Amino acid sequence: MSELRVFGITGIGEIRPRDDLAGIISAAVADHHGGLLDGDVVVVTQKIVSKAEDRLVPVDPDDPLSHKALVEQETVRVLRRRGDLVISETKHGFVCANAGIDLSNVELGYAALLPEDSDRSARRIRDGIRARAGVEVAVIVSDTFGRTWRRGLTDVAIGCAGIGAILDHRGTTDTQGRELQVTEVAVVDELAGAADLVLGKASGLPVAVIRSVDPAWLRTGSVRDEIVRDPSEDLFR
Repeated sequence: MSELRVFGITGIGEIRPRDDLAGIISAAVADHHGGLLDGDVVVVTQKIVSKAEDRLVPVDPDDPLSHKALVEQETVRVLRRRGDLVISETKHGFVCANAGIDLSNVELGYAALLPEDSDRSARRIRDGIRARAGVEVAVIVSDTFGRTWRRGLTDVAIGCAGIGAILDHRGTTDTQGRELQVTEVAVVDELAGAADLVLGKASGLPVAVIRSVDPAWLRTGSVRDEIVRDPSEDLFR
């Protein structure tokens, strides 16, 4: 593979609780890009998944800290606090700011919680696209995370279906013939970051399609099972 095509999908519109995301995405791609193809990877931002799954909780619009109670509710362990910022571990195993609670791109007076199970959300969207469009695609649910020891934000995968989360190169050889011992590539995170380049943070585009990925990547996959590191393997918790 020497080339990927990544494009944002227009025409999605505002997502409401219990909307049919698979149907909306299939129709939007058909209207603006001629339809999805077998082997496409559909990257869907967490925000619209949370909206469709009714993971919206009322907060006081006049109190900028009213969502902090939700942060405590969604946190299983606090790793660090600094002022109003909490770095916490969620029940999903994600380590992120404020348990992933988000107020951006959400109606005033509401906060968006992470999906209950983003791998399941991705599977549901994938199955729905297969039923409506008759194609086999992979789906990634993406969210914006900071990174320890590095400034700036990037999008990562919090759920996936139809694509392996990790490319395991252990046992293969490098260009010098040396056997790779520890190289595991978080390919779904890399694809989520690539999708964010065409979506942006203020464009209003919540879905991207990545075309021409290596077919060998397309298999059963899970962010929770493959990417979330067990605490027993973690040197920093």
